[in-house]
Formats: sequence, C-alpha cells, structure tokens
Amino acid sequence: MDWVSQAVGRRSYGCDIVFEVMSTEDRDGVTFAWLVGRDVRLIADAPLDDLELMSERQLEEVDEQLRLKKKSLQPAESSGKREDEDARTFHLPGRVLHLDGDERYLKKCMKAYTELQVPHIGIHCAEKEMAECVKELLNQYQPQILVLTGHDAYLSGQGDKNDLSAYRHSTAFVKAVQEARRKMPNLDQLVIFAGACQSHFESLIHAGANFASSPLRVNIHALDPAYAAGRISYTPFKDSFSIRDLLPYTLASDEGIGGIETRGVLRTGMPYRAEIYTKTGNDT
Repeated sequence: MDWVSQAVGRRSYGCDIVFEVMSTEDRDGVTFAWLVGRDVRLIADAPLDDLELMSERQLEEVDEQLRLKKKSLQPAESSGKREDEDARTFHLPGRVLHLDGDERYLKKCMKAYTELQVPHIGIHCAEKEMAECVKELLNQYQPQILVLTGHDAYLSGQGDKNDLSAYRHSTAFVKAVQEARRKMPNLDQLVIFAGACQSHFESLIHAGANFASSPLRVNIHALDPAYAAGRISYTPFKDSFSIRDLLPYTLASDEGIGGIETRGVLRTGMPYRAEIYTKTGNDT
C-alpha cells in the first residue's frame, strides 16, 4: 500500500500520537517512514512494521476533544465589544505576532486565532532564522504578544537534558527571545511564548520568555501556542495571571508549559457607538 499521507500511530508507543506519513525510505533493507504529528508539534521516524493505521473512529475522538477545547476558549464578545455593565465600552485585545517554523501548523494556528477573534499576524520562518528577523518584525507590526514556535526535540544521543546543545532548535528559540528582549525588555510590554515539543524550558525563561515549553520535556499540541496567546490577548492589563490561569485554556499540563506571573494586555475604551460599526449600503 502507499503509506504517504496516511494517518498512523506507532505501536511501540501505544499509538499515543496521530501522525501523517510524509515519505518513506529504505535503510539497510528496512523501510522507514518519516512522520509529522497531525496535532502535536513532532517530527519522527519509524519502521513501517511499527505503524498502525488509525481508524475513522479514533480520528473522530481526537477531533471531538479539540472541538470541546475550542468551545471553552471562545470569547464572549462577537464584534470587539463585551456585553458588560457599561454598554458604551469597547475592548481592544492584544495583537499577536506568531513566528512558526512549520507552515502547516502556522495555518492551523491562524485559523484558531480567527475563530477566537484575536488580532494576529502569522509569519512562516525557519527556527534558526527567527533571531535574525524578530527585531524588524517587532518594529513593523508592534504586537503585544510574540509567539516563537515550530519544531524541537531532545536528542538523547547528543547530551543530557540539561545540555542546551542536545536539543534540535532550543538554542534558536533562546536566541530569538534574547533578540526580542533587547528590543522590548519589559516583560509586560511584550508577552513572549516560546518553544515547541520537548524544548529546554529553563533556558527560554531565563532568556526572557513569559511562558515556554517544556518543563518535563514532553510534547505539546500544535495549537497550544495559539490557545495560550488567545487567552493572554483577552486578559485585562489590570489583571495579573500565572500559568495556572493559562493552562485550562490549552491542551497542556504543567509538564508541557510553564511560565511566570504576567499582566494581561486587553484594553478597555469608550464610548462605543454601535451605529458607527454598522455597515450601510455605501460601505466598500
């Protein structure tokens, strides 16, 4: 059979993650498949005899979990205005600049931001190039929230878990965070989420990230950076929040995402006049 584009799991891992087969190759007479997580930010390889095709029922169960999570994240307002005690107020959620090393995951995150009504700009950028371009992008888009993500992994054959050089892209994420902080050092002026699957959490926090993955070097969901940024975007700037407040709005636990106490970025203004925002026949 043609394995490319098939949804599979790895028997040796209990089929805990749904992958899509990107390609296959022969290695000393054994056929291996290159895999990319359908919903988890992970690239892996495995022999074909370790793969199991995922059933429609299994895929539907995973999709249903995501639908429930998205529903819990949906903001109350539908047009930039909250139905609160003062009907004349309006709200300005924080703008997200999202740099992603994986174009496919970037598109999924852009869709999530749109559904959550979060102002956003998405840039496909290789992890190792983020440090070079982040300052210019901050100047151009003036975001309140910066997301730096893509792919990462702990490579046990290259050192222990405390060794930053033993990670695929953690060093690149650290450098990008440092460059962003040189431009905007205030932790509340620019809220940074950095990292991907199994990233070196401690180094990212010390570099200046407010939130990062992965404290216990576990995988995170492809949409977790977007879900986290969406919650930050709608947290009032007068309120401070911690990782405990953020985690319920993601698919992660404190094993996958950690962070420091941070202020929100949502701003409230007035007056809100509905007639100004109502389209007429002359609108273009």
